[in-house]
Amino acid sequence: QLQASGGGLVQPGGSLRLSCKASGFGMPNFAIGWFRQAPGKEREGVSCISNNVEITAYADSVKGRFTISRDNAKNTVYLQMNSLKPEDTAVYYCATFGPCGVTAPVPDRFDYWGQGTQVTVSS
Repeated sequence: QLQASGGGLVQPGGSLRLSCKASGFGMPNFAIGWFRQAPGKEREGVSCISNNVEITAYADSVKGRFTISRDNAKNTVYLQMNSLKPEDTAVYYCATFGPCGVTAPVPDRFDYWGQGTQVTVSS
């Protein structure tokens, strides 16, 4: 199971940290991806991190603002989101059993998804 949390309402320029906690499988063995879906839009890849933390990747729209990290001892992956913009508003999902390379993760290539957490950036 993947449990995403940490969403909420934040003003533009603010920060949030999302968490994705795994249970029931060996999370340290797998890459984890973060994705988001805004109303009326397709789900898009935001960031991913390889199992050994050697590879991280980001969508161009979040580079320099978002940072992905993982604590394998806690079976948790984090997404630190800074300088948030209204266009970052979406439901954010984490997923696994997919590849993490040098570009943003592709939703169709990830097989196991958690429930989403809502992020709303608004004044």
